[in-house]
Amino acid sequence: MTVKIAIAQIQLEAGQRIVLDRIGWQEFEDILEDLGEHRHSHIAYFKGVLEFRMPLPKHERHKMLVSNLLVVLLNELGLEWESLGSTTFKNRRMQAAIEPDDCYYIQNYRAVTGMQRIDLDVDPVPDLAIEVDLTSQTQVSAYEALGVAEIWRIRNDRLEINLLQDGKYVSSATGNIFSSLPIVEGISLFLERSGDLPMSALCREFRAWCCEKGIKQ
Repeated sequence: MTVKIAIAQIQLEAGQRIVLDRIGWQEFEDILEDLGEHRHSHIAYFKGVLEFRMPLPKHERHKMLVSNLLVVLLNELGLEWESLGSTTFKNRRMQAAIEPDDCYYIQNYRAVTGMQRIDLDVDPVPDLAIEVDLTSQTQVSAYEALGVAEIWRIRNDRLEINLLQDGKYVSSATGNIFSSLPIVEGISLFLERSGDLPMSALCREFRAWCCEKGIKQ
């Protein structure tokens, strides 16, 4: 009860993070239940270490921009997809949980279409997660434990693609899903320009960039 009261009283400002150690799985589950679903902070948990982070406006804008550019790309290629946003993905057996900044099911979109809740004992993890490393670093250990195949990390206004290989993430110039396309080049270009143009204009120009690169159905 003491832990639950203390957690409920934590008030994070934008850009702040807090890390708690020696939190058992049942404590973690109780904390999630106590906090409820209507919170703005994101969590990451791996083997007893629980992190809360509160994103800055720049963090949210970068997340939305990359998500929107990804959707433009998927639509230009005629690929079906589902997004589950910052859903809590957790696996007690792996002692891991993560709330991505955003996430997409592309190869496995059929498995989650219309889903109300995700159970990783039977449901797949996202095919691709998006993370903005601004005030904190992505909890890669949790992602590795859960087995998410691809992470798009935004660091220093550039895209970095991490692919899961033999249980560890390695940096890659291309992704699993768009293996033959210059994605790092394209997304990074528009991230660098994001301070000069509204998101709507960036998306229109990215669509034109896709056409110039021959990216279409």
